[in-house]
Amino acid sequence: MQEKGTISIHTENIFPIIKKFLYSDNEIFLRELVSNAVDATQKVKRLATLGQYKGELGDITIEVSFDKDKKTITVSDKGIGMTGEEIKKYINQIAFSGATEFVEKFKEAKDANEIIGKFGLGFYSAFMVADKVEIHTLSYQEGAEPARWICDGSTEFEISPGEKTERGTDVILYINSESEEFLDKWKLQTILEKYGKFLPVPIKFGTKTESVEDGEDKEGKKKWKSIEVDNIINETRPIWTQSPNELKDEDYLKFYKELYPMSDDPLFWIHLNVDYPFNLTGVLYFPKIKNEFELQKNKIKLFSRQVFITDEVKDIVPEFLMLLHGVIDSPDIPLNVSRSFLQADSNVKKINNYITKKVADKLAELYKKDRKVYEGKWGDIGLFVKYGMISEDKFYEKAKDFALLKNTKDEFFTLEEYREKTKAFQTDKEDQLVYLYATDANKQDGFIQSANKKDYDVLLMDSPIDSHFIQHLEGKLEKTMLKRVDADVVDKLIQKEGGYSNLLSEDQSKKVKEIFEKAISNDSYKVEVEGMSPEELPVTVTMDEFMRRMKDMAQTGGGMGFYGALPDSYKVGINGNHPLIDKVLKAENEEEQAKLAKQAFDLALLSQGLLTGKDLTAFVKRSVEMI
Repeated sequence: MQEKGTISIHTENIFPIIKKFLYSDNEIFLRELVSNAVDATQKVKRLATLGQYKGELGDITIEVSFDKDKKTITVSDKGIGMTGEEIKKYINQIAFSGATEFVEKFKEAKDANEIIGKFGLGFYSAFMVADKVEIHTLSYQEGAEPARWICDGSTEFEISPGEKTERGTDVILYINSESEEFLDKWKLQTILEKYGKFLPVPIKFGTKTESVEDGEDKEGKKKWKSIEVDNIINETRPIWTQSPNELKDEDYLKFYKELYPMSDDPLFWIHLNVDYPFNLTGVLYFPKIKNEFELQKNKIKLFSRQVFITDEVKDIVPEFLMLLHGVIDSPDIPLNVSRSFLQADSNVKKINNYITKKVADKLAELYKKDRKVYEGKWGDIGLFVKYGMISEDKFYEKAKDFALLKNTKDEFFTLEEYREKTKAFQTDKEDQLVYLYATDANKQDGFIQSANKKDYDVLLMDSPIDSHFIQHLEGKLEKTMLKRVDADVVDKLIQKEGGYSNLLSEDQSKKVKEIFEKAISNDSYKVEVEGMSPEELPVTVTMDEFMRRMKDMAQTGGGMGFYGALPDSYKVGINGNHPLIDKVLKAENEEEQAKLAKQAFDLALLSQGLLTGKDLTAFVKRSVEMI
């Protein structure tokens, strides 16, 4: 068979279109050619299984090689092969009516993988890096003649009799001058490992050196020698393709270390395996991330039939589960023709919902199976759960039964358990249940102790997402408010009927306010004289709950940047019923009044961790003088 012709497209040149619209990254060419080789190999294996191919399968390893001098890259398979007629059918006939229609067709594609196979578009990615491409092929069909196809990147092609003697196909790329970076062993190895690490057919790329035992020396010690072996870059049966019944914990941990060699062991994992109404397999791991609140991108890898596609999975995986690690493999996730970007599709939403449900079910199972073990892991998994409750209403409804609140005494409660625990003591005069919380138990210890004296409980909310979680809980829990324990004196945080009256007269209160304002001399601190328990501190420095929360939320994002930019402002609460305030009023002179007021104010700052630098030094010096 000898033939020359024109590739069947009704536009002057398909290749600029391919380069411009179809592929965003030119290394994709190797993925596409190796994927085609895998497809061809699996087809011949299938035909042999069905009895439609009677020959010996033999070694089906796919081989990728390069020749730096000849500037070629070759992908060779022992798959189904093609006849000359099949080359014309599958390679030449890119039968679109025009470039514009071509672009529109691939944008609207429902099954892009089918389009790639049908129109040979994956193969044409070769022209992103090659000036000329040759195909040498021999079909599996009995009596088939070998064929050779050559094209220089124009619409001209040539088919002629070939010389191939073994079943399969060799694709030879003559690399163009702009793409010679690919004629490098480590570059090609990296690309092959990225896209083909888990392909179902062995992929050979040159050889590698391994050490093997070589007997013993005179002292009985093992000897070793180096040998050259095939460099097989892939694991053909990764764990997500296996049944969970076949796997042990060690298998899951080993695979995790292969994916993330620098990470600590994961907390637990979820094996995904569903074939209706969509096909999805995979393994998702819950990593140990503690309080490092980062949406760690590129941690979940998307595959399609074991071919790596992308690590941008935000459309498939719910945002709050982007913190997970692992692998998802689905042929039902719609891709554009380059297999590189996801498109909106009902299947994506179904898969998204399925993963959310699967994660919620796993967490509920862990909680019910062994609550103590679950509580022990809460420091790590709480971030996932809280983030999910904030971002997904459906997840909130499931998670409210296994989400935990932790108090400053290291006790854990579900949302319902905590309501039952606190409602008798922490309901204020307006019939609002008030949850008190601390963000730093050490710094806020004085305020926590004041609350505990009244039999109030204090939650520990010290993860970076908690400012948002608190806000969300207030919107979900009926007649419930959350207040930071140092946002005011405890009697003001949970106001009961009655309370304390200020025992100072109006003139005395006015005088005390003037003394403290003069001693503080800072407009950021607003002084108020109030009636409090004599056992409370003489002076407290607090920030309004709303303002502090908005600032906390601004620090972790969430559209509160305006508040984060505002200068800090504080309330200085003067306890009119404390003996020290009476002492300030009765001081010998104004200087002594100012000194006592300043000392009491600095003590309040110190308790909040707000006393630093020169002010702290002056406070220490003054304290020594007053002893």
